[in-house]
Amino acid sequence: MQHVTERQPVTRTCPFDPPAEYRTLRDEAPIAEVTLPDGATGWLVSRYADVRAVLADPRFSARRRPLRTAAADAPVPPPPTGWFIMMDAPEHTRFRRLLTGQFTVRRMRQLAPAVERIVAEHLDAMAAAGGPVDLVHAFALPIPSLVICELLGVPYADREEFQRNSATLLRIDAAPEEVQEAQTAMNAYFRRLAADKRAEPGDDILSELVQSGELTEEELAGVGVLLLVAGHETTANMIALATMCLLRNPGQLAALRADPSLMDGAVEELLRYLSVIQYGVRRTAREDVELDGHRIPAGSLVVAALPSGNRDTTQFPGDPEQLDVSRTSRSHLAFGHGIHQCLGQQLARVEMKAALSALFARFPDLRLAVPVEEVPMRDDMIVYGVHELPVTW
Repeated sequence: MQHVTERQPVTRTCPFDPPAEYRTLRDEAPIAEVTLPDGATGWLVSRYADVRAVLADPRFSARRRPLRTAAADAPVPPPPTGWFIMMDAPEHTRFRRLLTGQFTVRRMRQLAPAVERIVAEHLDAMAAAGGPVDLVHAFALPIPSLVICELLGVPYADREEFQRNSATLLRIDAAPEEVQEAQTAMNAYFRRLAADKRAEPGDDILSELVQSGELTEEELAGVGVLLLVAGHETTANMIALATMCLLRNPGQLAALRADPSLMDGAVEELLRYLSVIQYGVRRTAREDVELDGHRIPAGSLVVAALPSGNRDTTQFPGDPEQLDVSRTSRSHLAFGHGIHQCLGQQLARVEMKAALSALFARFPDLRLAVPVEEVPMRDDMIVYGVHELPVTW
């Protein structure tokens, strides 16, 4: 049954749950024609199996109209140079091949002691300052920012500039000229940085890409921007939101404290349960596609709703609307699926495990410093989370 709803669901009744309308859509209209938050029209795919099918099917192109382009008949522009997450094979393959070796499971696990050191330093600073503190700016944001800066070879001293521009790129309500200004500034920054690496290479990813000689100056800049934005925004928000979520689920937090060996699985469950890519992943049909009895016309915008797929009872038995740190959730969609599955997912796991384990061990009396209703949520951002998280102990 084709179903047309006025808008893609966006309004949350609980800060940890996707909009409740997704439950109805999964049951009654798993492939629905909708108006999206920016005014564009497209097909919303809400069941786990269909989300995976869309993300794995090369007939759905990663090239799509920009998020803030409402016109349904607007042409699909070329992706920003170097932004391989918006490319199809063989373009995508070329960039992915250059970077895959930089983010292997083994290499990311080797980073664990360095990540744990950074975590400990920030916990020491929090303890010295005393509560209350904003956990986002004191802990959740600097940890992945420092790590990705070290990996890429970006001076952490420049963080205010790139964090400000990064936030603009992820704001739903940012005007096109604001987005373009932020993109231009970050590209210029990385062109200067790449020139410095060419003159004096370091032991970092950007230096290795420069030395490979396989990327143009503009491609180097684009890849740098993409890795920097993706490398700190998503994990920072997962750390802060997961902390808030565990504080609001004391039984689950108690289970983790009683059995620290649950933490690896708890990280996967939190990734599934919170699904911070809140508006899903966009694709464009390259041809007419039959999907679960629905004809998706060529050129149509398709949205794979990751938060909805991650609450699908057919994939996650029991009650996937509840947080359960003992659940086996490794098959979740939080990192996407298919050839575009998140390149840095192993790094995110290392950072989340180190941060959450140490935070709750160091501050056993950690609690919110304001009523939960007063925590400012990132409803206005592509990556969901909290703008601030006041905590004390």
